[in-house]
Amino acid sequence: MFATLLVPNFFLQAALRHAPELRDKAVALIDDQAAKAVIIQLNEQAEEAGVRTGMAPSQGLARCMQLIVRTRDRLQERLLAEIVLQSAFTLSPDVEATASGVWTIQFSDTRYVAENVLRVIDRLSEMAIRARAGIAPTPDASLLAAHAAMPVLKIDDAKNFLASLPLEVLAHV
Repeated sequence: MFATLLVPNFFLQAALRHAPELRDKAVALIDDQAAKAVIIQLNEQAEEAGVRTGMAPSQGLARCMQLIVRTRDRLQERLLAEIVLQSAFTLSPDVEATASGVWTIQFSDTRYVAENVLRVIDRLSEMAIRARAGIAPTPDASLLAAHAAMPVLKIDDAKNFLASLPLEVLAHV
């Protein structure tokens, strides 16, 4: 059995974690080390205002004059990743940091997996970290379940779950 912890908009969450005053405002994130400044992540308020990833900051501001543009904070990203990694290790010793904002956990003891994963999600929420998790027989299925989770989704039959997924879900993975 596998679980995937997913922190959506990982870079943006890291940049805004200690800025609660920005949680209800339209915010977009750029990578200041990239050759061309483009929006790499944005919150729901910015998306609802018509801002999209891949836009130049000036295009985002043209769509939403109240848009706040922030740059990635790599130190906060490392700290956030460490917090989630340590939380994942409370579930199992078999944890892999799979990608930015994604941790895959393998369980040898499958009793109380969903309850324990939910406990970790709740603990992260108390630290102002929005996360969700998918639990499934394979790592790939658990990642897809995490994208559909609110906040935890346990899949026992991966074949039926995968057959019911719309193709748009794969674009986010």
